[in-house]
Formats: sequence, C-alpha cells, structure tokens
Amino acid sequence: MWKVQLFKLNYNEKESKAVKETVDSGWITMGEKSREFEEKFSNMLGDNIDAIALSSGTASLHTALLALDIKAGDEVIIPALTFVADINVVKMVGATPILADCGDYNSWNITAESIEAQISSKTKAVILVHFAGYPCEMDKIVELCRGREIFLIEDCAHAPDARYKGKACGTFGDFGCFSFFTNKNLSVGEGGMLVSQDEELTLKAKYFRSHGMTALTLDRHKGRAISYDVVQSGLNYRIDEMRSAIGLVQLEKLKKSNRKREVLVKRYIDNLSDIKDILVPFQDLKDVEPVYHIFPILLSSKIDRVWFINRLKEMGIQSSIHYPAFKDFTAFKDIGLNSAPIAEDIAQRELTLPLYPTMSLDEVDLVCESIYKILEVEREIL
Repeated sequence: MWKVQLFKLNYNEKESKAVKETVDSGWITMGEKSREFEEKFSNMLGDNIDAIALSSGTASLHTALLALDIKAGDEVIIPALTFVADINVVKMVGATPILADCGDYNSWNITAESIEAQISSKTKAVILVHFAGYPCEMDKIVELCRGREIFLIEDCAHAPDARYKGKACGTFGDFGCFSFFTNKNLSVGEGGMLVSQDEELTLKAKYFRSHGMTALTLDRHKGRAISYDVVQSGLNYRIDEMRSAIGLVQLEKLKKSNRKREVLVKRYIDNLSDIKDILVPFQDLKDVEPVYHIFPILLSSKIDRVWFINRLKEMGIQSSIHYPAFKDFTAFKDIGLNSAPIAEDIAQRELTLPLYPTMSLDEVDLVCESIYKILEVEREIL
C-alpha cells in the first residue's frame, strides 16, 4: 500500500540471532543480558549513571514519580505538546497535571520561562520532553528547578544519545526516562530505561520494578540468595532477556543510525525550504546535538490537514500527527486543564513525515515531490 512508510525497523540478521541465542540459553526472564544492556546504556550516557531496564518508557515515567513520592495534592508540570503517557502517569499517582507551553514556533520544547509561568506552591516536579530528539535548553531549566526545589524528570523517549552542550539528555534531572518502543531510535518492541545519578533514588526505583523484592529470580538461580525480603510495595515492570538482547544490538547501531537520520533531515529541509505554506521547526538551535527521532512540519492554517494527509495517502506516502492536544481526548475534556496557546495551535497543524535510518534519499525526494504536487508548487529537487 505504501510507497514510503512512516517508519521501518532497522533490523537484520543480528537481532534474529540475538533472540535465538537467548531462547536457546534457557534463561529468558530478566538476567545477565539485561544487566549488560543496563551497563552499556549507562556507559553511553556518561560516568556515574545508574541505568534500570524496564518493560516500557511509560513504566520508567511511572516509576520515577513513585520513587519521588509524587502523590495526591501535588502538581506536576508537563509539556502541553507530548504523548499521552506523560499526563497518564501523573494522573495515575493522583497528582494534578499542569501544562507548560512550547517556547515558540521554531522550538516546540518547553522552556524555563513557560515552566516558571505555571509554578505554584503545590508544584513538586517537572517532566520535560526533548521533542523529536531536539534537546531542551537545559541550563535555565535545571537552574530554575534547583532554585525552587522542584524535582526534574527528563522524558527522553525521543532522545537516546541526544546531547546539550556535550552532556547526554537524561543526565540533567533527578531521573531520565527512555522508551524503546517499536518506532523509537533504539527499538526493542516494548521496553524502557530509567537512569539516575542518585543512589537512593536508584535503589527505590529498583524495588518498584520488581515487587519490592531484595533479590531477583536470577540471584536465587545463581545461588547468590536463598530467599528475599520485600521492603516496600512494588510492581512488575521488568524487561525480559529477548528484548535486552535486541537492545544490545540496537545500541551498537544507534550512533550510525542517528547520523543517517541527520542526513535525511537535511535533505528534507533543503527540499522543502521554498514552500511558504510549510514551516520546518528546530532550525538554527545552539548547543544541541539532536538525534532526529521524527521529522515534524507545521502546515499553514490555510491547509486542511485531513485533506493533506489523505492526498499523501493517495500517493502512497504515510504520515502521522505528533500530537493531538490533550483537551481533544475524552479522558481529559473535563479535568480543567490550563490553556497553552502555542502548543494547541501546533497540535492542530502539525504533520509528521516518514523518517527512519534505512530510508533512502530517493524516498525523501519522493515524499517531497508528492508535497509539491499536492500544493502545486514547482521546484527542482536535489
């Protein structure tokens, strides 16, 4: 059906071999592969980083809030433009979500200024998102949160190995939360990683991951423990060995894959630069090393987005939306969310075009040619 899909897995025989070897080993629950995955992921981020492999990125966000003891009566500031996981986990711990707006129409991330505008005496934490793999301006945000004694959680679902002033995203806050969902830069199907530099928070998070138990099944299997204690109530957010094995392969590919994404994004920008009815955000940012998770564009208000999506579909080009506004979801219509004008406008006009590491420049050109035809723009592509 699709000439160019929105996303394709960057898999080959290495992932298949890793899974087969894991199954053949006879140990498939969280074990040595998961520990190796945690160690190598931690090493990628920098020194003194503890990494905890989990069953999903959402599990990492939820665990972070639980470890920080966020509860009913607390307020948590989140981006107004983000995936529903961020608001869901805040609601799940009983806290109140407060929306911070995008900085402007070029950088869709939240800023220290948009966060500060929403701080109250009840604010206990901020969850930020490095949208599309472009790091937030972290210096001012960290200074603000530390000065107000507010916890900082980085949602790095879009940003594995993205960096701000040379420092890895996920290492600025109290916790960094990563997702390895199917369409992510590092993909294992379902999986996530929670990272921290605080030993006490790390220990609490590990207990939440596995029922509050002091010893894992692997410890008993290896003879390192006979039984276990339960020191706090916990959940089952463990990853399994097959996904960790895939994660190790994907981690080896990550830097090269992110560089390929950069080449494709630059081609998109060059091709679309003369189309007045399309704005490409996140250009000319300073001090950042993005990882180009998705390629979002902003359509002119003159363009009917549904019509545009359907026209692309007719031409075999798949597209998506990142993300609908929270106020448009049934679950959040009547909870009194504050307004965020820029984010709400972007949510009505944003469109995500295909992007994945195995995509060719010819496929980028085909997407752009389709857009020219739809908008009746005449221009020679590269």
